[in-house]
Amino acid sequence: MWTVAEYQPTAFFSLRPHTATTSGGKSLIVPTPFAMKMALLDVAIRTQGLAQGQVLFPVIRDLQVAVLLPRRIVVNNTFIKILRLKEVKTKASEKEAAIAHAIEGQQWPFQKTIAFREYVQFGGPLALAFQGMASEELTPLLIQINYLGKRGGFMQLVRRPETTEELHARFTVLTEGINGAFPLGVLQMLDDCGPSLTFDKANVFESSRKSQIKVGKDRVFHHVVLPCRPVRASRGFTLYERLE
Repeated sequence: MWTVAEYQPTAFFSLRPHTATTSGGKSLIVPTPFAMKMALLDVAIRTQGLAQGQVLFPVIRDLQVAVLLPRRIVVNNTFIKILRLKEVKTKASEKEAAIAHAIEGQQWPFQKTIAFREYVQFGGPLALAFQGMASEELTPLLIQINYLGKRGGFMQLVRRPETTEELHARFTVLTEGINGAFPLGVLQMLDDCGPSLTFDKANVFESSRKSQIKVGKDRVFHHVVLPCRPVRASRGFTLYERLE
């Protein structure tokens, strides 16, 4: 049984892949399973309390997730101004003078620089499907989600989530790899919760060494082919259309 929720993006979406740097912030086209599950966990804690969030975490972690893309997606390319922690790479005897010079130029402790960013505009609702959790438990959480990806990527629920036995063929399962097959589309590497991920490791307020998330074990990656293709591009944007 799948629970399907349809969201209308009300702002640009952005979510950098794990390989991106602060200077070259390319964006994934869709939210990752890890991002969706953390959003559900966040809602569970805020609305039902920390104890209930801990109870629901194993079920949320193991959810199967699928997505139905809108017909068109536009990825906008831009440069923005950011502040980056300034590094003083001089001799120890010259460091104090270099810091004083940076303070005088208003470049300390942060310096002004620019960075590349991509922002995704969906040309219609984004349908998300989840399997592995009772609909009566999952629906109250899905109703409360108002953004996915980077903070500010606001989403508005279109209608109350529905349940279905089988997904439409246009849905793409994000929690499974391509498994040797390579259909037409755009390849994305999406992160997901590994089976060994615990609540303490997912808790951003837990800073002990044992609570650190291990890549490849607690946080795993799936190579997924999204059924869309670029049909137009320029210096400032790339237009994708869903493959029917």
